[in-house]
Formats: sequence, C-alpha cells, structure tokens
Amino acid sequence: MNTSTQVLDVTDRTPETSPFDLVLVKENVQGLGMIGGLDHAGSARGALLDMDRPDSLNHLLQQIASWIEGLRSPVLTGNSGSSTLRFGSLGVTSEWRTAVAALCERHEVDHAFLPSGRRRLSDYGVLAMDMDSTLITIECIDELGDWCGRKAEIASITEAAMRGEIPNFSESLRQRVALLAGLDSSALESVYNERLRLSPGADRLLSAAHTAGLKTLLVSGGFTFFTDRLRDRLGLAAARANQLEVVDGKLTGRVLGQIVDAEEKAAELQRVCCEFGVNIDQSIAIGDGANDLKMLGLAGLGVAYHAKPVVAAQANIAIQYGGLDRLLDFLPAS
Repeated sequence: MNTSTQVLDVTDRTPETSPFDLVLVKENVQGLGMIGGLDHAGSARGALLDMDRPDSLNHLLQQIASWIEGLRSPVLTGNSGSSTLRFGSLGVTSEWRTAVAALCERHEVDHAFLPSGRRRLSDYGVLAMDMDSTLITIECIDELGDWCGRKAEIASITEAAMRGEIPNFSESLRQRVALLAGLDSSALESVYNERLRLSPGADRLLSAAHTAGLKTLLVSGGFTFFTDRLRDRLGLAAARANQLEVVDGKLTGRVLGQIVDAEEKAAELQRVCCEFGVNIDQSIAIGDGANDLKMLGLAGLGVAYHAKPVVAAQANIAIQYGGLDRLLDFLPAS
C-alpha cells in the first residue's frame, strides 16, 4: 500500500492583512526528520525547526509533507517526544488555512496560525479557559444526570449544543437543568470528588502561565459549585459560571440569575482584561464547543481543544492530539 503523503493542489488567494507564523507539532517523534537536505533531530521534546518562507501554498504543503515523511524515519534513538516546525511571517488566506488543516488532520499533527509578533507565552497577559471538556475531562451536568438516571438524555442535548446544532444555549441549559429537579445536592460533591479530573497537561500549562505573569480565568456555561472550587484549588484569578438553585437540599431544576452563554463568556473575558489592564489582543482563550466561539473570536489567540469541528475551523490553534500543555509547544514559556 502506498503510504506517501499527498499534497493538495490549491490555488492561492489574496492574503489576510496581518502576517502569521504557522507552527506544527507532531507527537511521539523518534529518529531524524529531513527537509530539503537538512537533518532535523526530532527525538527531544519540543525540538524546533525554523523554515524559510515558502513562495506558494503548494511549496508550503510540500515542505510540511516532507517533514512528516522524515519523522517516519527508522528509529535512531530510544527516546520519543515531539517535533515542531515553524514558518515565519506568512501571508495567510482561507485557502491556506483549509489546506493546512486538512493535511494536519490526515497525519495527526497539531497546528497553529500565530500572530508573528507574539511567539512567547509571556507576550500575553490573560489566559481564559472553558471548564467542561476543556480544563476538566467531563461534562459536569452529564455526570449529575447519571445520579438521577437521566445521563443519556442530558448528554444528547449537551452534544447537540456544543456542536452548534442548538443555537440558543440558554434554552438548552434550562432544558437540561430541569431534568435534574429533585436531585439531592450531595450529588454535586460526589461528582467533584469522584469524577472530576483535570485534563492532561492542565497543571503544567497553568504553572507556566502563572510563572509568566498571566492572569487566569475560568469562564463556563457550567456551574459555580465546580468553578469556584477549581478557582481556589488552582489559584485562578477569577471564575464565572451559572448558579444552580437549591432548596431544602434538593436541586429545583432552575438556574439563578443571568445564564453564562456565548455572549456572557466573551463579555467576561473583556471585563477581566479591563480589570487587569490587559489589551484584548494580549489574551488567550481555550474552549471546545460552539458556546466558546465568541470568546475565542474576541481573544487575541483562540485555542480549540479537542473541539467540535465548527470550533476547530475558526480557531488560531487546533489542539487535537496533545494535552492542554501542547499550547507550550506553540508558545514556549521562556
């Protein structure tokens, strides 16, 4: 079977106004890669190869394809890690983005289009994160549904909302919360203690962000019971989420106050940036669902983390194969 990498034949278009760096990261790299006669040791984690600017889209795709092929070379060392390829100051078009994304998806490569002037984590001032399926591995409302025998019903609504198939997030949340009516509030503590786990790389990313001086924000369409505890546990600067109504130790099936939807997430990011005197262009936002799109679009750098296709297609960075700390391969801490 022919396993050679195929390159798309795509016509170039007018580039976007601002130049971008294209950065690609491939995990589990062993041995040596070769591009244009240049040997590249890919056995050390984070090994970086800077490339000259390509003269066309097809030239770019050929270089990426050659890099990928090189990373399949026979193993020359016993170590494995990641390898990083960077093209600086590209004039990017939507066709370039689409072609690169397609090539990367076929070969399990994470990629990013980064503003050329900001290559370090310390170039940013605020890091905002979604909670469910982003900072943590679960959807808390689905797990609460498991406690009252409604998980499948609730999870199906959650999935549709995150894919963008239910345009009114607030209504979808009310529908799901209503199914929790009568649930003992102790289930909240049980989910937090027994099922809530941080996503891979979360601790490393947050440690690097705090060391670099970034203010960290957790903004969620989930619930304050979980976000407040994570804020205190992880040393985050702020957290914003929805408050479940509890009466006599039981969930009523209602949410108190204004629901944190896509617009509120974006507004909270703007508010926190203003509070700490950070320009919105110096913010990073990470999310996985359609409810995060406005926040990701507002931020200087939008990161889709194991995201629904509608989100990954609109983000600067698409992390599909690494943990949260993959962001540090794109934006080194030092």
